[in-house]
Amino acid sequence: MTSPAVRFDRPEPDAFTRPYWDAAARGQLLLRRCRDCGRAHHYPREFCPHCWSEDVVWERASGDATLYTWSVVHRNDLPPFGARVPYVAAVVDLAEGPRMMTEVEGCEESALAIGMALRVAFRQEEGEEAVPVFRPGDFTESAHG
Repeated sequence: MTSPAVRFDRPEPDAFTRPYWDAAARGQLLLRRCRDCGRAHHYPREFCPHCWSEDVVWERASGDATLYTWSVVHRNDLPPFGARVPYVAAVVDLAEGPRMMTEVEGCEESALAIGMALRVAFRQEEGEEAVPVFRPGDFTESAHG
């Protein structure tokens, strides 16, 4: 019997992060916000990384971001990334404040620019968790609701 191929792009949801992945499946990006200091953070943690409070709650993000930095990956031997090259690995500044590691899709490398407006989208393969990625988008086009 052959075991399934190992992949390095699959999230491993647990009871704590399940709300995040369920929201992603609905096309919504969640953040955590501290009720003591008021600051948002990402990646999800059970405590605030700014003031260490444990009084943090889930909050729906706007989905708007700006490009902070990026790198075009031309070689990656870990499955399934090799089949995706070249791809744009990026760090974005979310409108709510936190920075997030992600990928930028739907944009030629020559069009990438620091500070460009991006909008969250979700990549989902059948039977897998939806993963947030970003695409070029004007904030005025986005539907918040």
